[in-house]
This record gives sequence, C-alpha cells and structure tokens, in this order.
Amino acid sequence: MSDPDLCYMPATEAIRRFKARTLSPVELMQAVIARAEAVQKKVNAFTYTHFDEAMDLARKAEAKYAKGQRTGVLEGLPIGIKDESYIKGKPTSGGSLIMKDYVAKHTSPQNERILKAGGIAHARTATPEFSCAGYTWSKLWGVTRNPWNRKFTPGGSSGGSAASLASGTSAIATGSDIGGSIRIPASACGLVGFKPPYGRNPDDPPFNLDFYCHTGPLARTVSDAILLQNVMSGPYAGDISTLRPKLTLPTAYKPIKGMKIAFSMDLGFYEVDRDVQKNTLAALDVFRSLGAQVDEVDLGWTHKTLQSGMAYLDHLFGASLAGLLNTHSREMTSYARHFAKSGQKSKATDFVATLSTVNEMYAKLGPLLERYDVLICPTNALPAVAADFDQSTDKLRINGKPVNPMLGWVMTLPFNMLSRCPVLTMPSGRARNGVPTGIQIVGRSYSDADVFRFGMAYEAAAPKWYETAATRPAL
Repeated sequence: MSDPDLCYMPATEAIRRFKARTLSPVELMQAVIARAEAVQKKVNAFTYTHFDEAMDLARKAEAKYAKGQRTGVLEGLPIGIKDESYIKGKPTSGGSLIMKDYVAKHTSPQNERILKAGGIAHARTATPEFSCAGYTWSKLWGVTRNPWNRKFTPGGSSGGSAASLASGTSAIATGSDIGGSIRIPASACGLVGFKPPYGRNPDDPPFNLDFYCHTGPLARTVSDAILLQNVMSGPYAGDISTLRPKLTLPTAYKPIKGMKIAFSMDLGFYEVDRDVQKNTLAALDVFRSLGAQVDEVDLGWTHKTLQSGMAYLDHLFGASLAGLLNTHSREMTSYARHFAKSGQKSKATDFVATLSTVNEMYAKLGPLLERYDVLICPTNALPAVAADFDQSTDKLRINGKPVNPMLGWVMTLPFNMLSRCPVLTMPSGRARNGVPTGIQIVGRSYSDADVFRFGMAYEAAAPKWYETAATRPAL
C-alpha cells in the first residue's frame, strides 16, 4: 500500500488494522506527517504542529496494540484539532495576532475526550480570525486553500480541518459550527460533516450557552464521523447545557426503502448556483434508487430568516469581539473588525426579534418533519468563494444576482437557528471548477440516528470519494 493510500485510509479501517496488527500507528503517523510536509505549502491547513510528540505517542500506541493491552477507541489516530479549542500547555491562536503567544491553561472538553480515547493531536488546523468567517485566512497564518482547486477556499471556519482531511494529512478532525462552520467546509472539500443538536456535545464557556454553537466531527466517511461523534458526545460536568443520557450512535442502519424525504432547493429564498442545483438533483436520484420517496416542499421561509440569523450573530458573536476594538483594532483582520463593529450596533430588541423568527421557522418545519423522515437541501448555494475572499469589502453574485457576502452564499445558518435539529452534510458532486458541492440531511429535533441512517445509505450507493488516486485531489 502506497503512503497516500495510508493517508486516505478511513479511520475505522485503520483502527481495525491496528487491532489485527497488520498496520502500526507508527506507520500511519509517519505517512501522515510526510504527506503534511509535502503539501503544507500548497494547502496551508495547519497552524501549530506537534510531530515529534505525535511520533512518541504513536510508538506508545503501537506498544499497546502489540502487547494486547486495553486501547482507546481512537488509539493511535492522527486527529486534526481546530486551532480554536484548547489543549493545556499548548498554544492556541484562534487565527488571531492578538492570541499569537497564548498558551492554554486547560483542555477543552471535546479535546479531553479525544485525548483520553487515545487520539493523537499531531497538528492544529487553521481557522479565520476568531472563527468568524466562512473562509479561512488570517494575518497570522495566511491563506488556507482548497485541495481540489487552490484558487478557492476550503470553507470556514473549520477550513483547516477540511483542507487537512481532503489532502490526507489527518485521519479525522474536529470542527465547530455557529453559522455553518462544520458544514460549509465539509461541502467545499467533499467531506462528511455533522452539526449535532444543541447540547449533544460539550463546549467551553461562554459559547456553550449559545444555542447556535455546536462542536462536532469532520471526516471522509460516515463511519468515521460516527466514530468521532461517539467520543465527543455526552454530558459534561462543567457544561450545564449538555444532554443526559449520552447518545451512542449505531454503526449499522436499516435500509431507507419506503422512507420519505422532503426536498427544497432554495429554502424559499436562496439564489443557488446551477452546478449546485444539478448535483443536488443527482443526489436525490440516488435516494430514489434506494426506494425513498422524494417530494419537493415549500417551507414558506423568506429573506427574513437570513437577516434574523445574522442579527443574532451580531448581537452575541459580534458583540463578543467588540471589546477588542479599542486596544487591538489594527491587529484584527478586516472581516473580524467589521463584524465587531456590527456587534457594537446591535440592540437587545434586535436579539429578541430573532427568537420570534426561529419559532416562525419551526412552525413550518416541525409539522413537515412529522410527515417526512428528513429534509434535504444544498449545503452551500455556491461551491466556494475565492481563497482570499473578504466579506467586509468584496461583492458576491450567484447566477449574476447579488447575494449577502457574509452568509448569503451558504445555506447553513437556518439550521443553527433551528439548533435542536441534527444536520449531516454529504458530498453531492463537483462543480465545473473542480470544487465539491454538498447536501444537508436535516432530521427531527434530537433524532441524530435518522440523518446517519440516510447518510450511510447514500454513501453506499453514491460515487466513492478518496478511495483511489484518481478520485483524490491532485496536489
């Protein structure tokens, strides 16, 4: 098996081979590090790397498997950890010059669980500054690029995680999603991304109490996403928002024959790129071939949805950055500074109005999901924006029509608003520019297994990604 084949091996397969002693964690780590060193300058997926320590930990994992000792469910896997969460004693920058010298004093709950399960944090993955954009570049780390076409972004804010997976430099990776930050990059890089329902996975304060905010996995396969999600999920003593009892997702599911899918191409108001439309329709044909019923529906949502969602982000997320303007404005990126200034203008009445919009939205979707098993729609309305796109200054058009440059080109924010609904993003194809496109599978509130049932069935029947050199990015 060539080194690239090792680098793109599913995490679940790697664990199986570790246990069978037909593959060593050391072999896998060596291959992944070599791959990272070969492609980092092209893709720029990583910020900090911990390769020497990772090799030491891989040797310890190898010894555990060799001796038949008890191993964690992630034992020996190289896992990209988003440079936003914390690992005690290690640097975390949040993509910002302001934090370039910060060393974490504690380990974030999701990372604590990953490390306890034997996962190896060989590298930290790039983010836009403070994770406040749908693309990934910063003054501190430069531009992160899409491995499928480096002129374009891998998405954001978990763009480094997605770029790493697509370029074969992590087995699985972590992300966080406050407006689509797991799903946007998963779609743009041809990956599986899961936004769990609010409270399913723990997070650091204060954003653990922000119901738009979710931590979750990015992966190259559905099984790998399940593997990491089952480690990340469950109640946490330091996070009052986390749900009891822990939900453990099954790894096998019944067929979807006879099940019902509600479908919307535009959620009522998005302008959707023609390549995205074509690939979405092709994906729906895969579901039909599996015996599912697909019906187009009208949700009755309007541009008010996007406006309200952005008003909410301004009030909490933007306002949380506003305190940096007086002392750190010059160090901030243009887009983070613009977002912070928007937060300064937000009013409590604006925030309260967004809650009414969420109720209005669910008054449409809730009853619909009593008649249908899931809702499917595109993930990104445009495959991706340019790698160096700046939402604070650049204009954006889809099909020749102007759209909001911040979040008007992605269709993810409505499901942060409806945060108790699980959402699984799956690849739907590639656009003419080579950039992948994706679909969102939206489930009933807290019905996580439903979206994975559909995702698993779709993955088994759809064209395969990453299996061979011919189906991987050419780097």
